[in-house]
Amino acid sequence: MNIEEILLAQREFFKSGKTLDAQFRISALLSLKKAIKEREDKILDALGKDLSKSRFEGYMTEIGMVYSEIGYMIGNIAKLMRPKKAKTPISQFPAKSFSILCPYGTALIVSPWNYPFQLTMVPLIDCIAAGNTAIVKPSECSHETSKIIEEIISAAFAPEYVAFVGGGREENPHLFEYRYDIVFFTGGKETGRHAAVCAAKNLIPAVLELGGKSPCIVAQDADIRLAARRIAFGKFLNAGQTCVAPDYILVHPAVKAQLVAALEEEIVKMYGEDPLSNENYPKIINKRHFDRIISLIDPEKVSFGGAADEKTQKIMPTILENVTFYDAVMREEIFGPVLPVLEAETFDVIKKAIAHNPEPLALYYFCKDKKQAMRAVKEISFGGGCINDTVIHLVTHELGFGGVGESGMGAYHGERGFAAFSHEKNIVDKSLRIDLPFRYQPFTDKKEKAIRKYMK
Repeated sequence: MNIEEILLAQREFFKSGKTLDAQFRISALLSLKKAIKEREDKILDALGKDLSKSRFEGYMTEIGMVYSEIGYMIGNIAKLMRPKKAKTPISQFPAKSFSILCPYGTALIVSPWNYPFQLTMVPLIDCIAAGNTAIVKPSECSHETSKIIEEIISAAFAPEYVAFVGGGREENPHLFEYRYDIVFFTGGKETGRHAAVCAAKNLIPAVLELGGKSPCIVAQDADIRLAARRIAFGKFLNAGQTCVAPDYILVHPAVKAQLVAALEEEIVKMYGEDPLSNENYPKIINKRHFDRIISLIDPEKVSFGGAADEKTQKIMPTILENVTFYDAVMREEIFGPVLPVLEAETFDVIKKAIAHNPEPLALYYFCKDKKQAMRAVKEISFGGGCINDTVIHLVTHELGFGGVGESGMGAYHGERGFAAFSHEKNIVDKSLRIDLPFRYQPFTDKKEKAIRKYMK
C-alpha cells in the first residue's frame, strides 16, 4: 500500500469509532507489549548491530522505557479519557462546564536513529492510548532496528490501524506533504522545519522534538566528584548520541581543574583505559556522522581522549579545553562523545554564553545553593532539565518532555503524551430549567445594568 491508500484505509477505520473505546485501546497496547516481549532478544541484537549498544544499555534506555510507558497508559487510560470539570462563570448560571480529550484521527510518527526503538514506540504508545490510528516511519540509518519495528507492528496491528512505512532521507520530505491529522517528528532541525511548514500548509498540529546545544553548569559550590560521575553518565551514554546529552560545560574557574580531573577518572571507571576496545561502549551510527564528529575535534585542544577507530566507528570519550564559541565544536550540536569545557564565573557570563546557542533542549545545573539553579530555571529559556543530575528528567511520567523554540514544540510522555495526540474539547452544558432573559433583544437599560453586574 502507498501512503494515500494507507491514509484512506485509516480514515475509514477511525470513522468506525472503534478506537474511541477504552478497552479497545488497552487491548491494542497489550498486543503491542506481547509482540515486543516475544522479540526482546531480536531488538537487543538489532540495537547491537546498529549502534553497538550493550544489552544492558539497550534494555535500560529503550525496551524498559517502552514497557514503562505501556504500563502507565494501561493503568491511566480510563482516567485520562474522563471529562475534566471546570468552573462556570456566574453569568452562565445555571450550567456545568467540562473539557474532554478526543483523538485527532490519523497520526504520522517519524522517529530518529539514536534511540530507534524507544523514540518510535513511546510516541506510538501515546498515540494509540489517545485513540488515534498511526503511520510509523523509523529512520533508515538504524536499519536493523527498523526491520524489527516493522515486524512488531505487522504482528500487533492491521495496517488500517497502525502501518509501517520505510524509506530513507530522500523519501522524508515528500512524506510530510500528505494531509494527516497530526504530525509527530523527532530528529534534526532542518527536517523539523520542513515538517512544520507542511503541517502549517495543511492546517494540522505538529509536535517537533528537536535538539540543540544543552549546557551543563557547574558552580563553585558543587559536589565535584558526584557532578563528574553524573555528567559522564549523561554525556557518554550511547556515545553522546542523545538529544538531551550535556553538550558543553560552563564551570566556575576555581573548580575547573578539579572537575576535569574528576571527569577523566569517571570515564576510566566507566569505560576502562581503552574505551575503543570496550564492547559495551557504543559506536557512531554511520561513517557520515563519524566524520562530522571527528571534524569538530581540534587536536590542540584535547585534554583527554581524542582517539578514534574508523573501522569500528568508535570515538573515545573526549574532553576539550581552551575552547571558544568561534570553534567548530561550539557552532553546532555535537551529538557525539566530545565534551568542551568552558569557564563561566558569574551568572551574567553564563547567560551570555548560552545566548550563543539559545533555547537548548535541556539545561543542567550542579550546585548546593538551589537559589542559583532556580534563577537559571526562571531566566533562561530551555526545554527541561535537572538540578544536580543529567538526562533523567525524560523518564518521569508526571513530567512532559519537549523543547522550546529552536529545540522543538510540544511535549509528550505520560499524561502529556496522551494530551499531545488529543484535541481538547471544551463544553458548557446549559440547564433547561432556567433561561435568564437579559442576553436577548430588545436591550434595555435594566438589562445593561444586569450584564455589567455579572461581567465585571
